[in-house]
Amino acid sequence: MGKLRRTADRVLVRSEIEPGKVGLVIGGGSGHEPVYTSYVGKGMADASVAGNIFAAPAPQFVTAAIKAVDQGKGVLLVYGNYAGDVLNFDMGAEDATDDTGVEVRTVLVADDCATPDLATRRGIGGGFYQVKIAGAACAEAQSLEEAEAAVNKCRQNLRTLGVAVAAGSLPETGEPTFTLGDDEIEIGLGAHGEVGVERAKLMPADVLTKKMIDHLVADLPYQAGDRVALLFNNLGATTQMELMIVARKAFELLGEMGIEVARCDIGAFFCSQEMAGFSISLLKLDDQLEHLLNAPCESITFSQG
Repeated sequence: MGKLRRTADRVLVRSEIEPGKVGLVIGGGSGHEPVYTSYVGKGMADASVAGNIFAAPAPQFVTAAIKAVDQGKGVLLVYGNYAGDVLNFDMGAEDATDDTGVEVRTVLVADDCATPDLATRRGIGGGFYQVKIAGAACAEAQSLEEAEAAVNKCRQNLRTLGVAVAAGSLPETGEPTFTLGDDEIEIGLGAHGEVGVERAKLMPADVLTKKMIDHLVADLPYQAGDRVALLFNNLGATTQMELMIVARKAFELLGEMGIEVARCDIGAFFCSQEMAGFSISLLKLDDQLEHLLNAPCESITFSQG
C-alpha cells in the first residue's frame, strides 16, 4: 500500500506517487466506508477527499487533492453522481486549473439502475469496480484521455441494484434515514435512503434475488455469451452468510441465461452506516476491463495480486 499522508483536512494522499502517471482523485460523503477513503493506495486512487456524513466534500479540499497528485499528465476525478458532489468537485477542479493549469477530467459513478433516467443515476455499490478499474487505468495509461476512455467504458457497462430491510441512521440526530415496517423491504433505494422503485413485503431470498437479477440483466441489457464481474455488497448490517445465500441463487440464474461469471466479489465495499441490506452489481467485461479489474493493487481494505 505504501505510506499515506494528509495534505489538508479531509484529504488523504499517497506519499509516493509514481512520477509521470495520470493522477486519480476519488471522494464523497463520509458514512459509506470503506468507500472512498479506504481505496487510496498503489494501483488504486492517489488521493481521496471526504465530506461530512452523507455530504459532499468542500471545494477547497478537492483543489488540494488535485494539486497533491498532479504529476504532469492531468488528473481524473471519480465520484458519485449526486448534485452536491458534482457542484463541489467541479468548483474544486476549476480552482486547481486556474491556479496551476492542470487538466482535470471527470467520470461519474452512475451505476444505480433503479433510476430510469441515465443522466440522473446515482453512484452506489458498483462504484468499487469503477474505482478499481480507474486505479489500474491511471497507473498504466500514457495519457489522461486514455485513462478516461477506459473508465468511461466501465461506467457504460456497469449496473447496480440495492435492497434494504432496515434503515441506517444519522449520527447527529440518531434518526433513521427512512422508515420501513417490520415486514417490508425497499428495492432500489439510494445510498442515503432515497426512495426506491418498489416497497414490498418480505419475501424468500431466492425470489428477491431473481427479481433483482432480472432487473439488472434487462437494463443494459446483458446477453447470453457475456462475461461479467459480479459484486455482492453489504450495505452495513448484512451477514456474510446472507450474502452467500444471495450469491448462490444469482450464479444459478446467470448460468441459466448463458452469462458467464468471470469474477465474483462478496463483502462490504460501499456501506450506508448500519443499513441492513445489500446490492448486486454486474459489470460486462471485455479483455481490457478484465485486465484492469484484475491488476494488482494495495489499499487499506482491498488488495490483490
